[in-house]
Amino acid sequence: MTEVEVLQLLVSPAHRLAGRPSGGPSPGPSDERVTRVEVRRGLGLVGDRYYARPAHRNAAVTIMASESLPADADLRHTRRNILLRGVDIDSCVGTTISLDSGTGPVVFAVQRPARPCAWMDVTIGPGAQRALRGRGGVRCTPLSDGVLMLGPATFRVVAGADAVP
Repeated sequence: MTEVEVLQLLVSPAHRLAGRPSGGPSPGPSDERVTRVEVRRGLGLVGDRYYARPAHRNAAVTIMASESLPADADLRHTRRNILLRGVDIDSCVGTTISLDSGTGPVVFAVQRPARPCAWMDVTIGPGAQRALRGRGGVRCTPLSDGVLMLGPATFRVVAGADAVP
């Protein structure tokens, strides 16, 4: 078990980085970051643009490590859902993880990398897409219902290469 911190949570009802990056992000709320999220097994985050969408069920939730980002970047720039400090989440592809921010563990299957796109050069800064290769976070399937909140949390690999018995 590893002590981590949930630094940011983002639930976005609209896909704001659509089309060509040169046109800039689509309008939307100034801040889609929230203090708590409801996770639903096999569906994603309640209120998010990918919630219950069949094409995204295996990648409905994205998690990223804050250590991969410049200090002034946040989830509004990357469009990931959960920003953690204290764990190399990119090394967890192919595992099952548990994240508990105090309301009970929420379990995720870490399916694949969340590869950075050309939008990162617009929202974070020139060169960000290249700099984030291999560090762009992971796409996950929620395997349990639960709630995640900002603040201290425990992280554990429960199945896969690094699972602790």
